[in-house]
Parts: sequence; structure tokens; C-alpha cells
Amino acid sequence: MIKLRSKRFSRSSSKLGGGGGGAAAASGGGEIKWELRPGGMLVQKRESKENNDEVMITIRVSTVSQWHDLSVQATSTFGELKIVLSLLTNLEPQEQRLLFKGKEREDYEHLHMVGVRDKDKVLMLEDPAIKERKLHGLAQTRVIGSPYRTISV
Repeated sequence: MIKLRSKRFSRSSSKLGGGGGGAAAASGGGEIKWELRPGGMLVQKRESKENNDEVMITIRVSTVSQWHDLSVQATSTFGELKIVLSLLTNLEPQEQRLLFKGKEREDYEHLHMVGVRDKDKVLMLEDPAIKERKLHGLAQTRVIGSPYRTISV
């Protein structure tokens, strides 16, 4: 035969039930605000003095021969970063490959979700397949004769 002690049972249930209500009332009461993260997870919205959407981080983007310091929003995607880099490097976004922590990142991935923080380094490489196509296209066109006459071979 099992005996239940009602006092112990009621204390533990009051801790579980009362703790949640007391915390909600103490945090300002009322309604809980929710936000949808880029990964699809629904979480309780953080209450902070600065808005996370407006947090700017500085990223050092290194190419083979030079580097650029860029200030972007922490919630930007790698695709948006490629667009900004296309203005600086004259490489189209589809010609760029961005690597962070040794892995190539997709255009839809968000910087903060991958772990990019302020003053982190991102490596930008030119896509070798597109580079080869460009070189192959330039090798087929040769200039013969005067500078005004171009013949394709």
C-alpha cells in the first residue's frame, strides 16, 4: 500500500504553478512578447536597452591581396554581405565565395546565427569556375591589326 502525503504534494505543485505566475507578474506583468528567429524558432523576446536589429558589427573581409573593414547589421545575411562587397571589389555576388571558420557559407545564412561577431574575419575568394570561364573567353578573342579592328578566332 502506498501512502501519499498531501502536504508534500501540494507544496511541489504550488512551486511549479506559482513560480511561473509570479515571474510573469514580476517582469512587468501581462502579455509575453514573442519573436520569430531566422532559423524558424519562436522564442520569448528579449528585453534590452539596445534593439538587436540595429546592432552594427565590424567585419574584416580578407581577399588574396587586400582586406576591407565593413560595418553591417548583425542580422544581415551572407548574400547581403556579398552585395556590399561587390561595390568594393568589382566582383559580382555570384562570383564570390565567402568562408567563415573554414566553411563556405550560403547566401541565405545569417551572420549572427553562424556565430559572426564584432571584429571577426571572413575570407572572400573568387569562384574558380567563373574565373576560368573569364580567362577562357579572353583567350579566344585576339586583336589582329589596328586597334579599331577586332577579329574573333
